[in-house]
Amino acid sequence: MQRPVGVGATTGVRVRAVDSRGGPVVTETFDLFQLGRSHLRSGMPAQATVPLEKAKRAEPTSRSIREALGIAYFRIGRWEEAEAEFRTLVELAPADEFAHYALARALVNQGRREEATPHVKLARSLRPRTSNDGDTLE
Repeated sequence: MQRPVGVGATTGVRVRAVDSRGGPVVTETFDLFQLGRSHLRSGMPAQATVPLEKAKRAEPTSRSIREALGIAYFRIGRWEEAEAEFRTLVELAPADEFAHYALARALVNQGRREEATPHVKLARSLRPRTSNDGDTLE
């Protein structure tokens, strides 16, 4: 039996249904996302952009897809495209430490250090403290 769901718990990629065991029924978008991530893990960021762009067209608000695509663009030096993806991540999740950090790095690589500074500060303030940092909220 399948039941519709919204967003996959571990990936943030939208799935259309879950199977009888509660696992996601894989969609074409999910396959594209996984292929893009596989290319990234294999050190092929340029190849990763193709399936990730297709996945983004299908799921434009997926943070997981946008993050992977931004990383791919960053690794191949396409700073403006990386900036656009990370800026969208910041809009989708303003408290996402990585989104602010990655946006700052993309801006710095374009020579826009002053514009990057607030994002670096936000990323630092949003970073969870580890047990080595002293008191934690956990």
